[in-house]
Amino acid sequence: MVPAPVSCLVIGAGQAGLAMSRCLRDRGIDHIVLERGRIGERWRTERWDSLRLLTPNWQSRLPGCTYDGPDPDGYMTMADVVAYLERYAAASDAPIVAPATVLSVSRDGDGYTVVADCGRWYARTVVVATGYCDTPFVPAMAARVPAAITQITPTAYRRPGQLPEGGVLIVGASASGLQLADEIHASGRPVVIAVGHHTRLPRTYRGRDILWWLDRMGVFDERVEDVYDVEISRDQPSLQLVGQPDHRTLDLSRLQDAGVRPVGRLLDITGGVARFDDDLVATTAAADVKLAALLARIDRFAHSEGLDTAPAEPFTPCWPRFVDADTSLALTGAGIATIVWATGFRRRYPWLQVPVLDARGEIVHRGGVTPAPGLCVLGLHFQRRRKSSFLDGVGDDARVLADHLAAHLAHAGAALQTESL
Repeated sequence: MVPAPVSCLVIGAGQAGLAMSRCLRDRGIDHIVLERGRIGERWRTERWDSLRLLTPNWQSRLPGCTYDGPDPDGYMTMADVVAYLERYAAASDAPIVAPATVLSVSRDGDGYTVVADCGRWYARTVVVATGYCDTPFVPAMAARVPAAITQITPTAYRRPGQLPEGGVLIVGASASGLQLADEIHASGRPVVIAVGHHTRLPRTYRGRDILWWLDRMGVFDERVEDVYDVEISRDQPSLQLVGQPDHRTLDLSRLQDAGVRPVGRLLDITGGVARFDDDLVATTAAADVKLAALLARIDRFAHSEGLDTAPAEPFTPCWPRFVDADTSLALTGAGIATIVWATGFRRRYPWLQVPVLDARGEIVHRGGVTPAPGLCVLGLHFQRRRKSSFLDGVGDDARVLADHLAAHLAHAGAALQTESL
């Protein structure tokens, strides 16, 4: 069977794939979008029931689409996000083929052959838009956890009632770990949270959402070229925020006030005993210093722009609370029945048979352009700007990549015409 030809094939129909499709359509580039499940599949099946976006609704901006609903300062539920993406796909007339699980992408002459479980295509260009939050990372020490203890990742967690009765150890204190600690503790279960490096932020400051300030100051628009070390910036943990209708702040001090027990970074689990680093003070102090510096920067910006009509809230450091944190925990003896591994994600591309992966299995790229001609990636954390993996940021990267692919296709077409003369 001869592969069906297409100028561009996009893998994934989440926010990145849909933004890419819209930008390709706007440039008159014929394409298809392959999706393994439904539009926004991960928002449907890999998020817990109560989760809301961390970004306010006004920050939900994709190419050709901005939020125009009644609650610009609210936060979308997962059902809201799915509906938003479905409306966007319909309005953009995205040419989605689903369900279509990609089995292989391989170089074929001047383009690529893409094989899925439902068909085979020849594409002159390919965009990998499978997202940043791909496969949950679970450390090797998980294999040494006593068999009686349930282990789960945030992508499999839905609600507290699915967990066995008893205490919960949550490993990781970025956005997911913090929110799950709050929700699970509120269900009546004792919770211990193991804390590594994190970024502490208030939900609101000087009368506005903290992300309004970061957006207004251009922080999210900072480019790869603007930072000292982009790999360090890419490894920064997600923001300690929660998007609730009451716009409340959630941080370690509030969790501790509620009865959650913070400890240091989890080092190992051996013989049913979890060992924690004696670093909780150091990591919370580092987060305090960064937060204080950011608030001072906002204060200076607010004053210079005449936006300081609302007073600055007093800053209270977290670190003094944690000088006596425990460094070991006998899991069974402490009643721990569940461990939640909120330890981030890794990307996996077992189907990508093109030599563009580094030693860690990540796609090598510069601003989304890989070393393989016509092969691009979209939706990665800090791909071109700090907001690259946000609903609000993926569109800017998609526009740049669409221009790049249009130039690539034009050049390849011109070369082909020259050869035929």
